[in-house]
Amino acid sequence: MLKILKNLSVYKWIVLAVFGLIFLQSLSDLYLPTLMGDIVDNGVVQGNTPYIWKIGGFMLAVAALGVVASVSASYLSSKAAMGLGRDLREKVFSHVQDFSLQEFDEVGTASLITRTTNDITQIQQVTIMMLRMVLAAPIMLIGGIIMAVSKDAKLSLVIVVILPFLFGTILFIMKKATPLFKAVQKRLDKLNLILRENLTGIRVIRAFNRETEEKERLEEANSNLTDVSIRVNKVMAFMMPLMMLLMNLTIVGVIWFGGMRIDGGNMQIGDLMAFIQYIMQIMFALIMASMMFIMIPRASVSANRIQAVLDMEPTIQDKGTKNASVKKGYLEFRDVTFRYPGAEHPALENITFQAKPGETTAIIGGTGAGKSTLIQLIPRFYEVTSGSIKVNGVDIREAPQEDVRSKIGFVPQKALLFTGTIADNIRFGKEDASQSEIEHAANIAQANDFISKMKEGYDTEIEQGGTNVSGGQKQRLSIARALVRKPDIYLFDDSFSALDYKTDATLRKALKEETKDATVLIVAQRVSTVIDADRIIVLDKGKMAGMGTHEELIKTNDIYREIVASQLGEEGIA
Repeated sequence: MLKILKNLSVYKWIVLAVFGLIFLQSLSDLYLPTLMGDIVDNGVVQGNTPYIWKIGGFMLAVAALGVVASVSASYLSSKAAMGLGRDLREKVFSHVQDFSLQEFDEVGTASLITRTTNDITQIQQVTIMMLRMVLAAPIMLIGGIIMAVSKDAKLSLVIVVILPFLFGTILFIMKKATPLFKAVQKRLDKLNLILRENLTGIRVIRAFNRETEEKERLEEANSNLTDVSIRVNKVMAFMMPLMMLLMNLTIVGVIWFGGMRIDGGNMQIGDLMAFIQYIMQIMFALIMASMMFIMIPRASVSANRIQAVLDMEPTIQDKGTKNASVKKGYLEFRDVTFRYPGAEHPALENITFQAKPGETTAIIGGTGAGKSTLIQLIPRFYEVTSGSIKVNGVDIREAPQEDVRSKIGFVPQKALLFTGTIADNIRFGKEDASQSEIEHAANIAQANDFISKMKEGYDTEIEQGGTNVSGGQKQRLSIARALVRKPDIYLFDDSFSALDYKTDATLRKALKEETKDATVLIVAQRVSTVIDADRIIVLDKGKMAGMGTHEELIKTNDIYREIVASQLGEEGIA
């Protein structure tokens, strides 16, 4: 929590102003009971009306000063807390941008969303409370005790009796509440995960008639969150009545013993009224402190979750300084092995090959062979376990990630479009691309035909998730996005799977001319997509089972021959 609150240093002048205003407000609140007692003893009891008006007017002025200070402190504390929340969200988001896919897999997208929203909101709320109470509660407590003792020291012994009960109540509630707050955040993570899966996978859920089962799963997660939230609120609900009971018993005791002291001539009525006010201020200060002590553990849970993200060191350190432009378009894998964290066996093992400009290298193999994993190692989404990958003649670990990725045009297996126009989505590959460059890329990607048929053309808005375009149209727009940047190396991760054979063939023909000065790496399931490649790499269980042209592999590689036979029949082998 302290590490998170260090970010408030940016708002130190606002925080100091809040503390100054809270100090003024507290002095005002402490002075008012004394003035009230003075009015009663010297004005009301003696029938001195002018004195009542005089002190009463002064009381109004003091109260007005307290109101102005309180309102100003509330405004400034809110400003500082909201600014802290904004800065934390920006800090977390910026830090997460440096994560490799390994960190995303470890933390989970749903949990990152919860931490960036709900957890930071908890910190904002407790920051406002702390700025208002961290100074006010001690001043009111200590000041109230001093003023009460000054009115009647013997009567103040009532406070000494009640304080241990108050502190015991606060400690008991803190002990019960802290583990429950941790459980609330974990179960909120689980609920967000299920919601995210259901909202993004609604088509699959409906296709398999799983609505009832998914509702039950959500209800279970929702009930678990509700149960622990109710337990938290029970603890919180228990605190306030108990504190109020102790406060009222204290006041009854003060009135009882204070009445006796007035009868004995040791105390005046006004002093007793002021004493009661000070007792109430002391008790409210303790209630404020108890609320703060209960909210801080909850915010500490959130702070720990946020700090855990900020402290998480990316497995990929971007410390490279070399310029990835030694040999334009050259791609080399040298004895590369990669193992996913916690996996028993490597996903890729001893992969070695070279690709040059003007060449097309295709990767084919069964499900789970490691084809997509190999592609994802090139932009350094994951760090290789051993061996090296060179882009443009430079080890990708020795060059800045931004420089390496700027040389690559990547088309992922799952086509992803962003909200905005079609032109905006294509321009995502090159921010300053002209309209003619966008249209040229779309034409090569065989996307111009369906774009021209749309009412708004390139200004057509893409809905969230690209729901207003088909799977094949998404793939073609993703390909156009890679083409518009004219990179040195193109990576196509099974990017033609949603295209019909005719469009696939036309697209590959157009690509061959467009990418003649670049290196092309294609992951594909279809033999027809890889048949014309200069080099075909056959992967089997993460290992290279063969490499060569289509004709060479037909003659020498059993696995490739099986793949061809399964797709093209025996005549495809002949």
